[in-house]
Amino acid sequence: MLCAWCGPATVAVALTGWLIAGVLPLPLGASSTTAEVVDFYSEPRVIPGLILAQLGVCLVLPLIALIGYHMLRMDGRYPLLSLVQLVSGAVTGVLLLIPMMIMTVCAFRPDRNPELTVTLNDLAWLLFLTPIAPFMIQNIAIGTAILRDPDKRLPRWLGYTNFWIAASFLPDPLAYIFHSGPFAWHGILVFWLALTTYTVFLVATGLTLRSAVLQSTADSERRPIEVSA
Repeated sequence: MLCAWCGPATVAVALTGWLIAGVLPLPLGASSTTAEVVDFYSEPRVIPGLILAQLGVCLVLPLIALIGYHMLRMDGRYPLLSLVQLVSGAVTGVLLLIPMMIMTVCAFRPDRNPELTVTLNDLAWLLFLTPIAPFMIQNIAIGTAILRDPDKRLPRWLGYTNFWIAASFLPDPLAYIFHSGPFAWHGILVFWLALTTYTVFLVATGLTLRSAVLQSTADSERRPIEVSA
């Protein structure tokens, strides 16, 4: 149950950290000036907010483990999809954490050369949004396992939702090309779309697995106890 609740908790804790740090509601953009970037990281609230966000994104790891447990039951004798999900999910956790750490480094020494701060900020944001392959592989593996499960342990709508979420990440590499507009890293079709769909993934998966755990517990309690002679 704790692992299942880590899905919604990831969203709540990470977004709270971003709000404290000032990342939300209006994040720095690719077109932000050097002065705007330096001023942002000079704020004393940035470090505590980003530390909280780092703790939040790490909560995704127990959820990934729980997804892997359920997929092992669905995969049967050949748990390749389960292994793909576990490996790609672990990579996504790292890709979520490292950019938050780089941003914290920017705020750690705000009096450094402003150009270095801008470079680190660019690195953090582009690393946060553009490596879409592990996220897509994870969602496709989950969706495939759910839809091919003959026992239908998890609802089929969750499988289709994972395919939709994987497709929503496709515009993200365009952040390397555009400095403004919907395809920039802070644009609606990159940052905001990915943030929305990944939030849906965490919340929907966590709550669905919570229901699956409750159903499994109820089935175990109803199962008659065998008494040996």
